[in-house]
Amino acid sequence: MTTGAIEEIEHTADLAIRVRGRDLSRLFANAARGMFGLLADLEAVEPTVERQVELEEFDRETLLVSWLSELLWFNEESGDVFVRFEITALTPTHLRAAVWGGPVSGQRQIKAVTFHDLAIIETDDGYEVTLVFDV
Repeated sequence: MTTGAIEEIEHTADLAIRVRGRDLSRLFANAARGMFGLLADLEAVEPTVERQVELEEFDRETLLVSWLSELLWFNEESGDVFVRFEITALTPTHLRAAVWGGPVSGQRQIKAVTFHDLAIIETDDGYEVTLVFDV
């Protein structure tokens, strides 16, 4: 899976993606899309299920891990894969969003979002982060 904003990268034992976004909201949405793109064919998902997310953390890296972990928990609970992400409020410590997705067959599993070498980096084009997922 490679698009302009999401690139799957090689990792020895786990799954990893490099994600870019012109702002933090786009980075967080692209990170979620990239994570679910590792799980399933996103084109096969009919977004009929809506969930609300609101989180508080002490920094933006922890907020990103909590965001993805919350979405992963929704997936484990219901089997839904999320494909649309509307972030309505985002600061380095607070996120509020709505997400839409639905069930899809043939999913891979991710055990956890890790903090391995996690750093949100500001670039000339916005933000970039490499995410590693425990499988």
